[in-house]
Amino acid sequence: MGNMKTVTKKDVAKRTAKLVNERIYVTEKVVDGVFTALREFMTEADPEIRIEIRDFGVFEVKKTKPKPKARNPKTGEIIYVPARRKTHFKAGKILKEILKTPLE
Repeated sequence: MGNMKTVTKKDVAKRTAKLVNERIYVTEKVVDGVFTALREFMTEADPEIRIEIRDFGVFEVKKTKPKPKARNPKTGEIIYVPARRKTHFKAGKILKEILKTPLE
């Protein structure tokens, strides 16, 4: 995975500017606002939430169960892991189909 490309929020703003024929300083504000709104929805989840973006996918915040007898793999020590919330993303139909196509 050494060749994995990292796409930043600025890259998203640049691509958005190109797609909607707008100046980058405008799309940077909008993209930043969208990510802030998504983060707020997710942090306000009480305790779970589902954010559905048609033709893209679904972001979810889900509860995990407490694990009273988890094991620390490094030390072998038995530890208690409390219940928490985790994020999950499920690709939508269009994105899933595109990602299914074989790499050359």
